[in-house]
Amino acid sequence: MNVRSPLVAGVGLLLLAGTGTAAAERVLFIGNSFTYGAGSAVRFYRNDTVEDLNDEGVGGVPALFESFTRQVGLDYDVALETRGGTGLDFHLAEKHGAIARSWDTVVAHGYSTLDADKPRDPAKLVATSEQLAATLRAENPKVDLYLMATWSRADQVYPADGAWAGRPIEAMANDIRAAYDQAAEKAAARVIPVGEAWTRAMREGVADINPYDGIDAGKLDLWTYDHYHASTYGYYLEALVIFGHVTGKDPRSLGDRECSAFELGLSRAQARALQQIAFDELAALKSVTPNPAPQADGNPQRCDPH
Repeated sequence: MNVRSPLVAGVGLLLLAGTGTAAAERVLFIGNSFTYGAGSAVRFYRNDTVEDLNDEGVGGVPALFESFTRQVGLDYDVALETRGGTGLDFHLAEKHGAIARSWDTVVAHGYSTLDADKPRDPAKLVATSEQLAATLRAENPKVDLYLMATWSRADQVYPADGAWAGRPIEAMANDIRAAYDQAAEKAAARVIPVGEAWTRAMREGVADINPYDGIDAGKLDLWTYDHYHASTYGYYLEALVIFGHVTGKDPRSLGDRECSAFELGLSRAQARALQQIAFDELAALKSVTPNPAPQADGNPQRCDPH
């Protein structure tokens, strides 16, 4: 979880002493189809556990994040504001009133090619990330802002007309990460390495590298049918990386009987493999504390397939 100063924490405890409860962390997700889970069962998953500020019934990756946090005993109040095919400029211009509130943590990302009109150009992402940071900090100067670096799109790499055509699959994720590093520097934010976790899954043989030539036996297809958006596996990995980076918890602590994986149809072996990939990527950044032991059963939200 986010680290708060002893003074702030003490004040919070005094204010809540009369209620006997601690305040939940207020988390907002800002994004597009990569957040709401287009092309998969994740889109409307557990939509009653999160607040969709656009009232469109979305659960998406935020609902997966919420599920993970509850399973390890954390208390997060999760909201989302999403619109397909947009970058941060849309949210700032059209949804300012929804996002300009006092959040504890915000996870945001821009358009998947950096700029819909000028693919590979980071300028818009950098400028709008800085604007988003100013908007959020006007409401809460202590807000923790995370920018999610997204994945390589197979449809932008393998077809001849793709913006990354002729380059290795990891090249797009690397370019996206470099752009988000620039944006994070301007916005005083931290980068969540989702795209690099996808690359790691492919490099280590957990996921297939090219859906256009078929899926290798025993490997996962992280993309959905359009080779652009994520499959349920891809969104699950995305949510694991966000969960680990924001909370500092080892994704492996969820265990292979993790509730959402079971509900979404992942096998125990698949859940375990994706949790390991998420951990390895975050451990390389020293953003998680290794703790692979699954949490004890008992949380009413946990599932056990046996």
